[in-house]
Amino acid sequence: MTRAADPQKSVRQIRRRLLRLLLQAFGLIVLLTVVLLLGLFILALGGATRRDLYLRPSVDRVLEAYYLGHGSWEGVAAVAPPVGDDDDILLSHLWRSAILLDEDGRVVLDRGRADTPQVGQLYSPVGGELRFPLRVDDEEVGVLIVVPEQSWLEPLSIAGGVLVPVALFSIPLGLLTLLIGFLLGRRFISPLADVIAAAQAVASGMLSTRVPVRGPGDLHALTDSFNHMADELERNDREQRAMLTDIAHELRTPLTVMRGKLEGIVDGVYPADEAHIALVLEETYMLERLVEDLRTLTLAEARQLHFDVKPVDLGELAERAASLFEAEAAEKAITVSVRIEPRLPAALADAQRVGQVIGNLLSNALRYTPQNGKMEIAVQRSAEGVELSVSDNGPGVPEADLPRLFDRFWRGEKSRARSEGGAGLGLAIAKQLIEAQGGSITASQAPRGGLQIAFILPRC
Repeated sequence: MTRAADPQKSVRQIRRRLLRLLLQAFGLIVLLTVVLLLGLFILALGGATRRDLYLRPSVDRVLEAYYLGHGSWEGVAAVAPPVGDDDDILLSHLWRSAILLDEDGRVVLDRGRADTPQVGQLYSPVGGELRFPLRVDDEEVGVLIVVPEQSWLEPLSIAGGVLVPVALFSIPLGLLTLLIGFLLGRRFISPLADVIAAAQAVASGMLSTRVPVRGPGDLHALTDSFNHMADELERNDREQRAMLTDIAHELRTPLTVMRGKLEGIVDGVYPADEAHIALVLEETYMLERLVEDLRTLTLAEARQLHFDVKPVDLGELAERAASLFEAEAAEKAITVSVRIEPRLPAALADAQRVGQVIGNLLSNALRYTPQNGKMEIAVQRSAEGVELSVSDNGPGVPEADLPRLFDRFWRGEKSRARSEGGAGLGLAIAKQLIEAQGGSITASQAPRGGLQIAFILPRC
């Protein structure tokens, strides 16, 4: 026999698992975001560098303007700031790293100066330099060369310089995303973990398990629906167990009587005459009725009964049913009256099934109506359709027990006990047949004492 898991431990395990999955999902999102930003940054940087746009220094525009105004590079040293001029540190640093070549590749300015030995000489390229062509009227008039002096311009340093802003942007974003994910997880994961653990408990047979109703709208509705489902499962399980017990009890009585009579006949205690065999046959009929009632009730509850719905006259059905019970009522000197409202509209129902319901109600009323008692069948119109009621002046049923009259095998009032006959299925069958045709059935105290059962069917 398997041991039931601890519900609280199961909830904690599910909560941790869901939180881990949620954080992994958010972490993956953050990682993909970082990779995407880094890729876009590198692509943009590489494309800009190839087009000489992103790292193109500002002095190239000055040099191009100078050439356009003078037509040559003569005297271009005047545009370079004097040595030691710190008014613009960035610009001064750029000039100290720059070499200007003319269209023939000869040095015109060497690091902002025109008096160095390199001026006038052909320039020999070195590794790691950046070249920026200078154009005037779409004609190349020279080249500005920037010779790196700082390590951050080397390839590895450039990559680090790219990663730093991406990291500065991505890390806070990632932490914020994980924080939001954690807060959302606490809000959503706990209720969801409770539902999953409760579902596992119900699946293992613990039908009394319920979930605290909490969480936002949809989760609140989910937990509420789960609790309603668990209530129905527990109720159905309880009713099924009770029904099986009741069926076994109902079958045991006639079978015991039959077995006793037959054993007595076999042992010679009773003669095998018509009187003793008739008793066994009567119990057989009772078993047959019980089995047929159970079959009808089961099919009706499963909505598998066929209904031939058409307009029917409830007044005519009431009179026909009353005539069938005249002889039985006469034996107990019971007066059966039928009261039908004039110009009654037709009801929309199955005449055979409604006749079966009326028969069950009359049989039930005759069983509990005392000698010289009275029964009445009334048919009248109502706001919902056409109503038929059967009332008697028997012992009645306590007000608190009225809603349970339609339960299977229920007998609460001793005056309406097994000794009077019946298995307690007639009203349960009547309820299922009426509701399956779109009607309703109720029980109440009769005006002159006793019990009144009334059902309403939709009218045409």
